[in-house]
Order: sequence, then structure tokens, then C-alpha cells
Amino acid sequence: MRNILVSLFGCLLLLVGSCKKDNPSPPVPIPNASFYYTQIQIGSVKTFPYVNIPVHPTFKIKFSTAINRSSVAGQIRVWDPNFKELAYNITYEQGDSAVAILCTDPFAPFTKNFISISANLLSVQGEKIKQTVSLPFITELDTNNKFPIISDDALLDKVQAATLKYFWDFGHPNCGLARERNTSGDLVTIGGSGFGVMAIIAGADRGFISKTAAAERILTMSNFLYYKAQRFHGAFPHWMNGITGNVIPMSLKDNGADLVETSYMMQGLLCARQYFNGNNSTEDSLRATINKIWDEIEWTWFRKNNENVLYWHWSANYGWDMNMQIKGWNECLITYIMAASSRTFNIPKIVYTAGYTSNGGIKNNNTYYGYKLPLGWSMGGPLFFAHYTFLGVNPHSLTDDIANYWDQNVAHSKINYSYCVANPRNHFGYGPNCWGLTASDNDVNGYSAHEPNNDLGIISPTAALSSMPYTPTESMNALRFFYYKLGDKMFKQYGFVDAIHLSNLWFADSFLAIDQGPIMVMIENHRSGLLWNLFMSCPEVKTGMKSIGFQSPFLQ
Repeated sequence: MRNILVSLFGCLLLLVGSCKKDNPSPPVPIPNASFYYTQIQIGSVKTFPYVNIPVHPTFKIKFSTAINRSSVAGQIRVWDPNFKELAYNITYEQGDSAVAILCTDPFAPFTKNFISISANLLSVQGEKIKQTVSLPFITELDTNNKFPIISDDALLDKVQAATLKYFWDFGHPNCGLARERNTSGDLVTIGGSGFGVMAIIAGADRGFISKTAAAERILTMSNFLYYKAQRFHGAFPHWMNGITGNVIPMSLKDNGADLVETSYMMQGLLCARQYFNGNNSTEDSLRATINKIWDEIEWTWFRKNNENVLYWHWSANYGWDMNMQIKGWNECLITYIMAASSRTFNIPKIVYTAGYTSNGGIKNNNTYYGYKLPLGWSMGGPLFFAHYTFLGVNPHSLTDDIANYWDQNVAHSKINYSYCVANPRNHFGYGPNCWGLTASDNDVNGYSAHEPNNDLGIISPTAALSSMPYTPTESMNALRFFYYKLGDKMFKQYGFVDAIHLSNLWFADSFLAIDQGPIMVMIENHRSGLLWNLFMSCPEVKTGMKSIGFQSPFLQ
């Protein structure tokens, strides 16, 4: 489960020689003081935070009274990121109550530098200044391309191939399942591995790996899941040990079944069953094992005493103590689709209607940035809502009695994009080429479900890139920007890093399975519809989705 952790963006106010974080505010008159600065302007920016500053800016500092020119040397300083003092030329304005400073040499692009005012700066009356400060400022991005220009198709290939490496080269060597993140050791994730199965299928279809090798890898994963992994009424935990198959608790009571993660895994495995249809021992065994896993998941058990709702967790030690009903609008529509599609433990429509939709209570129908949003949260929520279920479920022309799901996902994506372009919180870097808010790592509190109502200045590449089917132009523009303009800092061994915070010059060094997988899969769905076609070809999925009220030409 992705937890939404709200925190406030804090700015740095540094005393000379100090690195302490504080909350700066515009200079204001100090009681009983006659000499203080009233404004510091860097380039065209007049208030904190000072970001997107030209590499050759003019600094303008206004004071409450005229300054003593002879006291300026050593008291107004400009520093580079290594705290090397830079030479500058100074002119005096407004009867010496303002100064303009121009450094002799330009600053490096996209770096944090400082301007400081020290305590021994004097007014013409001989009074020392009452404010000492060292203000950071970030220079504008380097707009030079970091990699050679290639065609858009070649770029999509490159991104997909690199992202696949997370699941292929970095899959656990014993069981083949995906590690939760690139620092997880033996901890593997069920949901992320389901996304990884779909990524491997796409990689085989693109020729990045052979179909034979892909089938063998997914067979290894499936055999581990069926014969070794701990299951609870057929369902898997969120995390497990990639060697023993034993559950690794997410928390004290979350040490058993995770029905949502299980549904992500089965979404991927059913795609694999449909794709690997060859008449050979590997693919025969793979299909048989997937069917055994599928048929042993007791979806109806998770109604908890036959209630008309599904529950997320169950533990052999703590029973239903987690007590988390699965209700929308969120990333869990796929869970109800899988439960309705089960060949052995399927749920009736009332569970979906009364449970997930709250009898239509998930409707929104408000308009944001000119886009009417059929379902869910104000402003749409994090973008993974539009991704996880729809890695396999084709939203084109998909309707039920409460929504058109293509309209829902397009509106959600367009709202997220439009919010970033509008940038009401003035985060550095946000714009038409740098957008996308969803759950990811961050440098503020570690991890959060970023969205317009929880905007911490974090751009998550998976948000825009996984929205490629819904916003092809906007997503491709983001992809080009991430790759060409920020690629030396963003594009690494396993594709794009998990998140960036340009206001803090922060680039994650992490990769998460649950974020990398949707990039690979949704780009492929945009290009070929491969995973949509596979999942929607499952006979039981057609039957199950129709049974709970869905209509689509792909269900015929």
C-alpha cells in the first residue's frame, strides 16, 4: 500500500559558515533597528526561494539607509558550491542605500551558490547591520543535450530496454522475482514482480531478450510462487524472502495475505499464460503452474464473513486486525476484476458495487483545469491510480454504469499535467516538459504519494511516462526532457531514477519495481497494445468483467 505522507516544503536560511535548515521569509524591518536590508533580488527573483537564476545574474540589495562603502569589502560575499568566494564588481545606487553586484565570472548551471551579508557591514552612521544571512540560490538548468539525438522510436526502445534490465538483470538470482528496490537484497515484492512479468513479456516481444529465455525466467518465478512461497488462502504476502519464500512483514500485523499485491501478480501471470502458448515442455509447464496458482486463490475468503466488500489483508496470527476494506477510487479496481474473474472463487456483482464503488459513491464529476473527472479524489490523486489496473485492463471504450474509464484516465492525466504547468506552488522546474506527480521516493520524508493536494516539489518519471497512452504528446515531451536535458543525472543503469526534486538539486539513486514496471508496460501498450490484448483475451476475464457490469468491445 502506498502511504500518503503530507509534509511542508522547508527552505534554507543559512548563517555564514552554517548548514542549518530554517524557514526564511522576506526581509522585514527589525524593531528598534535603523540599519537592515529590505530586499535581496537575484536576477529577476525578489523573494525566497531563489531558483532558476541566470548564470550571470545581477544581485540587487536594498538597505534601510545608506551604507558605508569602505565597509563592504569582506562583508558582502558571493560563494560557489564549494564555498569559494567569487570576485565581483559593485555599483552604488539610490544614494548608497542600494547596491548592484555583478560577478566577474558566470556561475555553473544548475548549482547551489550563496550570497552572504556579514555582521560588520556598516551604515554611513557607523551602525552595524542587524541581519546576517547567507542565502542559497540555484542557477538555471543546463539546456545542452546530454545524449545524442535519436528518433523517438529509438528513444522509446532505449528506455524500455534499460527499464527491463531492472527485472531481467536485477531479478533475484534464486527465484527470478523482482526485488522491491535496488537496495533490497533478498527481499522480493509480489506486486512489483507481477509488473515485472509483464515487462519481461514486452521485452521478449521487442526482441530485447529471447522468448525462450523469457518463458524460462517466468517459469522459475511461477514454480517458486507455487511450490515454495508462503500463501494464505492462496494469496501472497506483499514481501517475501527470495530464497526461502517466507513472508517478510511490512508491519507487525501485515505478515500474511495482501490481496491487492496478489491481484497485480495474477494480472501479470495471466498475460504470461496467454503469451506463452507454444507446444513445448517449458511453456506447457508454465501455463499449468499459472493455472494452479490462479485457481487456488480464495478470493471469496477475503469478503470476511461474506460481507459485500473485499478486505486487503489477512494474517494467520492477527486475523482481520488490519481491517482495511478495499474501496475506490484508487489502484485496486484490478483486485475486484480478478476476484470476479476467478474460475473457482468468484465474487458476485454486489461485492463490487457495494464494496469498491460504494454504490456509486466514488463519483466525482467536478471539473479541474477544464477537464471533467468522472471518479475519485479532488484533482485526481496520484497518477498510479490510472496505471496499475490498466497495465492489463484496456480502458479504451470501457464503461460501466458509473464511468467511462478512458475518459477517467485521460482526464486524470491531463489534470496532473495541467497542475504542473500552472505550478501554483512555484516549484523549480515544473512545466510542460517536466511534470508528473505520483507515489515515489523523495528527499523530504523518504516516500510519499505525491499529487496536486500533496505536492512536495517531487517529479516522478513513472507518472508522466506511464501515462503515455493517455497523454502521448505531453508524455513524449517529458521523456525527451528527462533523457536529453537531465539524462546525465536521471538516466542510469535501470532506466530513469525514481524521482527528482529540482528545487533541492536532488536526484534519487533508487529504482523501485512498482515504478519501473509501469513505465515499460504502459509504453508498450501505447506502442502496440500488447499487454492489453493479452489480458483481455483471457476467457475468464471477459466473463468476470461482464458479470460485474463492464462493457467493452474487447470483452466480446
